Amino acid sequence: MKKHFFKTLAKINKVVLPSYTKKGVDLAKASKLQMAIFGYKLWVTKNALD
Repeated sequence: MKKHFFKTLAKINKVVLPSYTKKGVDLAKASKLQMAIFGYKLWVTKNALD
């Protein structure tokens, strides 16, 4: 159940949230908001794969 929830959330995030790696944003120079979004997407992806 948990894995299914995170997989669905990951699909929604892919559509709604921007992809900073495709845009070539340097993570060392990213703003706090960009880092928060990146971290959130990473957390969702990690939980979807477990």
